[in-house]
Amino acid sequence: MTKQDWFVTNEGQCHPWEVVSQAEELTRPYRLYRFLSDLEDVLDRITDDQQRLQAICPLVRKLLTSASWLQLPLLQPDPGTGWAVSTLYDEPFFPLTIQLVAWEPGIASPIHNHGSWGLVALLSGQEKNIFWQRSPSLESPDCIKPVGDRLLTPGDILCLMPDAIHHIEAISAECNSEAIGDQPTISFNLYGETDYDRRFEFDPIQGTAKNF
Repeated sequence: MTKQDWFVTNEGQCHPWEVVSQAEELTRPYRLYRFLSDLEDVLDRITDDQQRLQAICPLVRKLLTSASWLQLPLLQPDPGTGWAVSTLYDEPFFPLTIQLVAWEPGIASPIHNHGSWGLVALLSGQEKNIFWQRSPSLESPDCIKPVGDRLLTPGDILCLMPDAIHHIEAISAECNSEAIGDQPTISFNLYGETDYDRRFEFDPIQGTAKNF
């Protein structure tokens, strides 16, 4: 299984990060509530978003290694929309949201940013991330242009800065040279507190952006 950490800047540049694992042998499961407590400690200790993501990545790997229930097929895409979201944790007045997200192969998301730092760990399938950068013109200050892409496979973690613009495409995976396109792409998603004044959905054809 591929295990690579990636970091996406506010300008859409994607860079590899060294994978840092917490190598100590676990004497008991690293449960979700312990993960949440460790996350809170990181948020209290570190205010810089990039440094927070660097500190959080090893915790996510530790959780995914220990929490075997996350590897079970807990979520299936909605037949009508091609995607589905299951919220694992979302507490009022606490700046963390944790979700499982499932996509049918061939489904693409709108182009968007998150208005917060975010992290996506791929559990199954393949997910292509296409990155965009603002490119204001005289006609529109909201024009964007593509600046790169990255194919995520199980074990990869993608870290996003608040103004990083991207969209995803769920790709059919292959196993033993046989297509398994009927299997959904499933990811573990973690987001900080959203600044909705900075969260946009982009239309590159019209050169527009709208809050959502």
